[in-house]
Amino acid sequence: MKKNTQSEEIDKKEELAGESPAITDTDSGQGPTEGEKAEFAQDPFRKLQDDLAEAKDKYVRLYAEFDNHRRRTSKEKLELIQNANEQLIVSLLPILDDFDRAEKSYPGTEDPSVDGFLLIKNKLKKILDVYGVKAMDVGQGTDFDPDFHEAITHAPAPEEAMKGKIVDVIEKGYLLNDKVIRFAKVVIGN
Repeated sequence: MKKNTQSEEIDKKEELAGESPAITDTDSGQGPTEGEKAEFAQDPFRKLQDDLAEAKDKYVRLYAEFDNHRRRTSKEKLELIQNANEQLIVSLLPILDDFDRAEKSYPGTEDPSVDGFLLIKNKLKKILDVYGVKAMDVGQGTDFDPDFHEAITHAPAPEEAMKGKIVDVIEKGYLLNDKVIRFAKVVIGN
């Protein structure tokens, strides 16, 4: 019973397919003209050309996106490697500050223990230099730059030319591979 039903459906589809607009062309007594044949022949060719152009465009865009991703990830990886020890280095900066304060408290002393102390300080500085740590060059009379300095307070300027400039440095600032890891704490003259 099912086989008969399926064959009947196929027959109906064939009959419907036979009633296509192509039959109307035969009513006029002529087949498709030469221009129509050429158009039908070119239409698949145009479609293929459009598909090819679209695929090429997608390929170029995807390749550019991949290239940008590759460059961005390699840049991020390089930054990560350069700044991987940032937290450790920041935690060592107070020790370096203590060395500086201790050195200022013993000016011109010829005590051998002070020399040993200075050797340790210089060794620590050299190690930090190897990893790209640099102290900011900040002194009295330097223009205030909020990208590198943190204003702790304002103080009366000793002279008119010092207004708006750094009067005193409370704590040194440091850079790690040209990135600020600690702002210099300064006093600004009014």
